[in-house]
Amino acid sequence: MFFSCGNNTEAIQKFNQRSEGPSAEGEGVLLKYTDSGKVVATLKTPLIIEYGLVDLAYEEFPEGVAVTFIDDNKKENYITSDYAIRYKRTNLIDLRKNVVLITSDSTRLDASQLFWDQKNKWVFTDKPYTIKFPDDSYNNGDLFDSSEDFKNFISLDNQSRMYVSETATEAPNDSIQ
Repeated sequence: MFFSCGNNTEAIQKFNQRSEGPSAEGEGVLLKYTDSGKVVATLKTPLIIEYGLVDLAYEEFPEGVAVTFIDDNKKENYITSDYAIRYKRTNLIDLRKNVVLITSDSTRLDASQLFWDQKNKWVFTDKPYTIKFPDDSYNNGDLFDSSEDFKNFISLDNQSRMYVSETATEAPNDSIQ
């Protein structure tokens, strides 16, 4: 028999790591996400459990999250939930139980579950939800698909009250009034 020792530390580390169960845990965590030296988001959670060695790596927040997003104009948006999972490869976040999203213009979304596609800046759910807009408009429904700024919004089986601003415009000279 011949044996050889090599310098393959990555293979040795992988051999020594467990593939089932969490690879890391943290309590009382405050994470700050930066882009070009600016803080763009902060995440607070009582407990984070990372499953980084499984095929579809993810982070679990079994005791909930509170996230603040700061845009280029220093406006803040907030989201909280009692439970969350972040899938690392797809950048999809699954927020569950008492999900509340409040945008910088005071739009408020309440839902039992909300998926957030960070890559495509899209939010969606197939659960009942309520959105209240700053002008007291609202939308209640059973599912929606929307850009994260709620400018492109599709809703199914909903009730809503929307206020539309009417502006007086002059009719063209060749039109019938």
